[in-house]
Amino acid sequence: MRGRRASFFRWFKIGLTSFVLILLVVIGLLVVQEMRTSHFQARFFAGLASKASYTLGAGPSPSVRFPQEGPYDERLGYAELPVFLDKLQTREFRIVQQARISEGMAKIVDAGYFAPYAEKVQSGLSILDCHNNSLFQERYPKRVNERFDDIAPILVQSLLFIENRQLLDPRHPKRNPAVEWDRLANAVLTNARSAITGEGRSPGGSTLATQIEKYRHSSEGRTSSVREKLRQMVSAALRAYQQGEDTSAVRRQIVLSYMNTMPLSAKAGFGEVHGLGDGLWAWYGGDFSKANRLLKTADADAQESDIGEQALLYKQLLSLLISQRRPSYYFDADEAELEQLTDSHLRLLGSAGVIPPALRDAALKAKLNRRADRVPAAPVSFVTQKAANTVRTHLAGLLGGRRLYDLDRLDLTVASTLDAPVQTAVTDLLRELRKPANAKAAGLKGKQLLERGDPAKVVYSFTLYERGAETNYLRVQTDNFDQPLNINEGTKLDLGSTAKLRTLVTYLDLMANLHRRLSVLDNEQLRALEVDRKDVLTRWAADYFLTAQDKGLSPMLDAALARRYSASTGEGFFTGGGLHRFDNFKREDDGKVMSVRDGLRNSVNLVFIRLMRDIVHHYMFLTPGSSARLLQDASDPRRAAYLARFADREGQVFMRRFLVKYQGKTAQEAQEMLLQNRRPTASRLAAIFRTIAPDASLEQFTAFVKDNLPDGLDPAEPRLAKLYAQYAPEKMSLADRGYLAGVHPLELWLVGYLRNHPGASQTQVMQASSTERQAVYAWLFSTHRKQAQDQRILGLLEGEGFLEIHRQWARMGYPFDSLVPSYATALGASADRPAALAELMGILVNAGEHKPATRIRSLNFAAATPYETLLQHQPGQVERVLAPEVAQAALAVTRLVVDEGTARRVKQAFVRPDGRTLAVGGKTGTGDQRFDTYGAGGRLIKSRVVNRSATFVFNIDERFFGTLIAYVPGAQAAAYDFTSSLPVQLLKVLAPTLMPLINAGTADAAAPGACVN
Repeated sequence: MRGRRASFFRWFKIGLTSFVLILLVVIGLLVVQEMRTSHFQARFFAGLASKASYTLGAGPSPSVRFPQEGPYDERLGYAELPVFLDKLQTREFRIVQQARISEGMAKIVDAGYFAPYAEKVQSGLSILDCHNNSLFQERYPKRVNERFDDIAPILVQSLLFIENRQLLDPRHPKRNPAVEWDRLANAVLTNARSAITGEGRSPGGSTLATQIEKYRHSSEGRTSSVREKLRQMVSAALRAYQQGEDTSAVRRQIVLSYMNTMPLSAKAGFGEVHGLGDGLWAWYGGDFSKANRLLKTADADAQESDIGEQALLYKQLLSLLISQRRPSYYFDADEAELEQLTDSHLRLLGSAGVIPPALRDAALKAKLNRRADRVPAAPVSFVTQKAANTVRTHLAGLLGGRRLYDLDRLDLTVASTLDAPVQTAVTDLLRELRKPANAKAAGLKGKQLLERGDPAKVVYSFTLYERGAETNYLRVQTDNFDQPLNINEGTKLDLGSTAKLRTLVTYLDLMANLHRRLSVLDNEQLRALEVDRKDVLTRWAADYFLTAQDKGLSPMLDAALARRYSASTGEGFFTGGGLHRFDNFKREDDGKVMSVRDGLRNSVNLVFIRLMRDIVHHYMFLTPGSSARLLQDASDPRRAAYLARFADREGQVFMRRFLVKYQGKTAQEAQEMLLQNRRPTASRLAAIFRTIAPDASLEQFTAFVKDNLPDGLDPAEPRLAKLYAQYAPEKMSLADRGYLAGVHPLELWLVGYLRNHPGASQTQVMQASSTERQAVYAWLFSTHRKQAQDQRILGLLEGEGFLEIHRQWARMGYPFDSLVPSYATALGASADRPAALAELMGILVNAGEHKPATRIRSLNFAAATPYETLLQHQPGQVERVLAPEVAQAALAVTRLVVDEGTARRVKQAFVRPDGRTLAVGGKTGTGDQRFDTYGAGGRLIKSRVVNRSATFVFNIDERFFGTLIAYVPGAQAAAYDFTSSLPVQLLKVLAPTLMPLINAGTADAAAPGACVN
């Protein structure tokens, strides 16, 4: 019995062991089968991937998950989208649509894996015009194969032999491309041995699919740990099974994506290099399309005479496939090392039968010849890209100041407001007009036009806006200047008499303020009104209301425009710190007396010099107790106590204004601002520098003076030493130095204080300047040598008057921080920008409302991805800056300039198909900017021409408005003497080109073919 039991257990044990062995064999066979077929993996991963989806919904998404790192996600902007969106939503953009991801995709991403979706091979910035047609497009990488079948088979075979031999095996349609088990096992074993022995390099076990995940989404494109490798493999598997369990098509796509996007370091003149196509060009200067075409014919029967070019291209492409794992190293390493490595692969591929022997042998003879110099940039016409560059530059600012290089690589589509067909037509016409024959045919040659000078050197710049209900749409912005500079927005130009339009608007706005103040007073109150005799504008307004039957604003403005001024050149004007005389453009105007309206119509200089004087005096003498009134009575016993209170209050007012002007500026920037629009002399420079840098050495002082004096004026060293000592703070008061510098003393003091205390608060500045404020004003109003000091006082008070004028100009879009405190500002001495002039005309066209300008309608980030976000521009708040009656009165005068004045050439230029002529208004201006050097007695020693410009700021049908300028930069401008008639004639020439846009319908109710807003 005992023997039977023992026998049973023995046989049971044998049977159990056999069963276990059989089970293990079966499991092993199943594992092997699974490794070959991926049957269960396919079902598992396809099931997970099928639940990972996304849709586009209205408004901000509650579920979107943005990637946080990875070269691909950073380059295309996906990782930075949260930052971009925060910035844009503070800058008048609103999210109108955004991706919603499914719960399944959310779980995958939250578990730490990369979002599974069909990723883009090519992407880049696209800009559309207002018709949604392409205006600008970049695609990176640039040179790609569109389809798998476009790739030369020999390249596919070579890649797979090196990296992933089983990838395209057709016997197992469900194969998981994320893992190749034999290579993975070999890599694990070798890694283990290396970890124990510390010897040898560890081979990679990554398939092409996991490599793509690594260089796209892992931090710095690297595998930092076993966990990161697992993350790549799982993410690659999920991406592979998105289309179902059969991965046959996906695996071909993996090969295509890898060849198109593999990272290959960077090259000067090109930037980051991705894909074989761009790699062949950047590394070797090879033509990728030609390489594919030639290598498709590579076979064992090729003749030696035909195989040389094939062999070289193949060897270069093979070297790129090999370099992918360490591209920066191989790109910078000794070329012989890469040559040797490539040759060893050629022998291996030839031995394995991947490439024919003839190709191998010919390739071994070829030399790689890596490009040593910069990649030559493709020729770019800045002229044709001006509109796109305007949008790109604006967009870069919206996104936080990104480089255009980075901006162009974002996965972003921008819908602009520009009209590409009209933009192109205007650009082409401006370029053609630089040819002498075309300029003559267009009527641009002749009296007051291009009488002399080469038309090829004249820069024409044109900007056109269309008025909308809540915003102004930029439609055209172009020039024929083949450089990156945007003449409209990036220059500071003397635009001549266009400043008369700003002066006229200031005058009419001033009258509107007087209307609000005086129209409510009865006659008794008006007669009792105390008005300084120099404030002729307040006196005129008070007298007007004493007799006016209709006290409305429009009749008052009409009467103000009828006020008459002499155009005589016989009077000298003490302004800007000295005595100046001015001329009219036409001598026949010298003896006339004319209205303000006629003065603008005919652009008469002396009318506006005298008008500017009245405006300045108005602000100087406007308020009771103003500093100007204190000049009247030096014997008032209350004067001393009042002056102390005035000095503190008045000093704080101006200190705050100066602080706004200079706060945040560097010492160098503040110094440059002080010197702007001031004729440099050694004495003036000495007064400025010894105030803002009192502790500077004689050497520093000498360098400053010499650096800022015009050419040809170089004081001797003894004189500089004398000036250094003479203007020392302990020897000359702050008020004296300010007077001699032509700068408000407190402004000088503040620049010096901020130089030593950058970032000082307003409270700190006020506390530190208490003594200076008292000293400056106490000295100014002392009675000693009253006549001379009154002259100095008036000069400073004039500057204070110009501060008020500048505040009004700034509300109208004037782009600079200060004005030249001189009546010549009415003639353009303070310079301007064409874009800012267009902004002023836009205010007039919009009945006194300042509407924001729009050049971008919408931004569509990451289209067709789980991160897609569509933002639309929401116009900012419309601000009323002028009374409607003021805007209408100014517009009416601009129409006179066209109907009867200096812009008559364009009067009949714009005609609708029904024969109706559109009303045009505008203001002309001619600028001749030069540096003049004077000697004793005001004798002109030297005149250096800087540039010449002629400008026309215009409106068409009170719906379109803009600027057109003709500009010649540099010393060559001395060879030209054109006037503002030139841009007026040019607008006439452009009129037929602009009519399709003008006839298309209004901006907010577009007709067929009109722009989409």
